[in-house]
Amino acid sequence: MTLATTRVSFPGGAVTGESTVLAVHPLGDDRFAVVTAATPFHPLDHTWPDQPADTGTLTVAGREFAVLDCLTGAVGPEGGELLVGGDIPVRRGDEAWSWLVLHVLAEDPGAVVGEPVALAVDAERRLALSAAHTGCHLLALALNEALAPRWRKDPGRVDAFGHPDFDSLAMATSVMDAEASTDTYRLGKSLRKKGFTVDAVDELPALAEALPAITEAVNRRLAGWVAADAPVRIEVPGPELTARRRWHCELPEGSATIACGGSHLHRLGQLSALEAELTLAEDGSELVAVTRPKRA
Repeated sequence: MTLATTRVSFPGGAVTGESTVLAVHPLGDDRFAVVTAATPFHPLDHTWPDQPADTGTLTVAGREFAVLDCLTGAVGPEGGELLVGGDIPVRRGDEAWSWLVLHVLAEDPGAVVGEPVALAVDAERRLALSAAHTGCHLLALALNEALAPRWRKDPGRVDAFGHPDFDSLAMATSVMDAEASTDTYRLGKSLRKKGFTVDAVDELPALAEALPAITEAVNRRLAGWVAADAPVRIEVPGPELTARRRWHCELPEGSATIACGGSHLHRLGQLSALEAELTLAEDGSELVAVTRPKRA
């Protein structure tokens, strides 16, 4: 199998599109993956599966099919077998591979290769996931700022505003759903060696003791950003699924950028509120941030 990397339009906010069916691939368990030349669907990223896949419908040859899932597939440099999700042995973007969006159906669509196809994403679900993803990035910036005094030395990595990048240095997992984003941070020896302070030092209270004040500072900053109705955009260097896209938000403090392959809101005014809840594991090994957007 030799197919060109799928062109995607979801970074610009598209939820509908038309294309051509390039292949139909059986996945087992009575599921079939439809590959199209272009799509508005956001697939689950096999390397960093933070944002869930889009769902919706696919209409081809006069029949409408429910798209129950959307996965990332890849074909190696020598062509041949299509690999899916966790079976792909390289990170997304390896230029020697073709990268494909797989629209998962619960039935065989039949002989539809070469046929025109109409694709429609569940727009309400997409909007909810986009709100959670935008909230996740804002939480990262606000948390970096609130935790900046806890670094006793420069960790060698800063965010767009010059604060030590706790979010990227401590991140263990990040997962979104239609209600919230949940970010889990490891506070182990490697982070402490980089200079992060968990225990009380001089006039700095222990992280557990300071957590209510940190949470308050984070939520105060998030509320200010939402009130500013800052514009959001995705920098898209090309239409390919593998293009290295970046999230941009023009906050009052300046332009913030974060590498991102997901979907987002267009303005923070699409939210009426954004609030984070921070909890610390009893043994102090993990910090969990649950950030809930409320749409306007």
